[in-house]
Amino acid sequence: MTMFMSSFSSLKVSTTAGFSISVQRRRCIPHRRRSLKVEATGNVFGDYFQVATYGESHGGGIGCIISGCPPRILLSEADMQAELDRRRPGQSRMTSPRKETDKCQILSGISEGMTTGTPIHVFVPNTAQRGQDYTEMSKAYRPSHADATYDFKYGLRSVEGGGRSSARETIGRVAAGAVAKKILQIKSGTEILAYVSQVHKVVLPEGMVDNETVTYDQVESNMVRCPNAEYAQKMIDAVDAVRVQGDSVGGVVTCIARNVPRGLGSPVFDKLEANLAKAVLSLPASIGFEFGSGFAGTFLMGSEHNDEFYTDPSGSIRTRTNRSGGIQKKQKTVTRDGHETELIVRGRHDPCVAPRAVPVVESMVALVLVDQLMAHLAQCEMLPINPDLQQHVSVPSNGSLSMSQVA
Repeated sequence: MTMFMSSFSSLKVSTTAGFSISVQRRRCIPHRRRSLKVEATGNVFGDYFQVATYGESHGGGIGCIISGCPPRILLSEADMQAELDRRRPGQSRMTSPRKETDKCQILSGISEGMTTGTPIHVFVPNTAQRGQDYTEMSKAYRPSHADATYDFKYGLRSVEGGGRSSARETIGRVAAGAVAKKILQIKSGTEILAYVSQVHKVVLPEGMVDNETVTYDQVESNMVRCPNAEYAQKMIDAVDAVRVQGDSVGGVVTCIARNVPRGLGSPVFDKLEANLAKAVLSLPASIGFEFGSGFAGTFLMGSEHNDEFYTDPSGSIRTRTNRSGGIQKKQKTVTRDGHETELIVRGRHDPCVAPRAVPVVESMVALVLVDQLMAHLAQCEMLPINPDLQQHVSVPSNGSLSMSQVA
C-alpha cells in the first residue's frame, strides 16, 4: 500500500474580528510506507477530573497525576496522607505485614498551599521491596491472580508482587480521591463513607447500622472497620481463624454517599450507576457490585421493591427506602510453559482485603461523583435553571464545611 503525505499552498482568509488566519491547502505526493500501531491505555480515569495512576508494587514508587482540578483550593500533602494512612499495609494483623509508610510527595500543581489548576503530580516511594519472595511465581501462575492474564496479553509481566496488578496501585486512586472528597465537600457538602458489612460468613444484619447517622469514628474504631462492635469482633475472629492457616477470606464493603446533588450522570451510557459500577469493579479483587437491595430485590414483586416518594419538611422530594479472593496455601496450577505444578505463594499478603478496601472504595466513589458533578455544572447550570424542578448545586444549609477551605 502506498502512503501519501501532503505539500502545502497557503490561502489567507480575513475574518470579521480584524485578524487573519492562514489556511493550508494540501496536495498529495507519494511518501514512504509507515507502520501502523495500536495506541491503547487503561490508566486514565474520568473526563473532567482526570486521574492517571502509575507504578508497580516493587518498582521505585507509585503515584498519580490529577488533571482538571479547580484552582484556589487549599490542599496539602497532609490532606492526602490521612487517607493513605488508612489504606497502607502493616496497620494490624488483618492486613499485609509489609511495612511501608506510604508518605506522599506533591511534586506539581500546588503554589503557596493552593491548587493552581494545573496537573497535580503525587508520588509515593516504595521502601520495603522484597522481590526475592516472588521467585517461584516467575515460573508458575498464582490462581485467581493476574499473573497469567498479563502474560497472555503482553507476553511478559512484572513478577514481583504482581507489578501493576498489585493493590499498591490503589495508592494513586486514594491520593486523588482525597482531592475529590475535598471538592465535593466544599461545593455540595457531599460526604462519602464506607464500612465492612461482611467477612466470609459473618454478615452484618440489615438495620444494625443506620446509614443516615453512622460516623467515621465508628467505622475507624476497630481494625476490621465494621461500625458495629459485636459483629466487628466476629469478623476479626473469622479472619484470625484462616490467617493462622495461611488462607484468606473475602468480604463486602458497603459505601454510602450523603448530600449528593440530584441530577448527576447523563443518559444513557453515562448513567451514574454505570459509572460507579465501572469504577468500583476496576478495583483489585472486586468481583461483584450492587445498589440498594441488589440481587435480593429479584425475590420481591415490583410493588414491594419500589421506593416510594415523599416530600420532607424542607420541601425536598425524597424516597422512603433505598432498595432500587486470594489464596495463600499450596495450590495446583500451571507453569508458563504449560506444565502442571503445585505452587506455594510466598510474600506478604492480606488475610482479608475488605478492611483496607474501605478507603479505596470511598475514593473511587468520590472520583465518579466529582467528575459527574463537573459535567453536570458545565451542561445544566451554564444557563439559568428551571427553579420549579432544578436546584443549584451548593452546600446544603446543614452542611458543616467552611468555605474558608477555598482561597
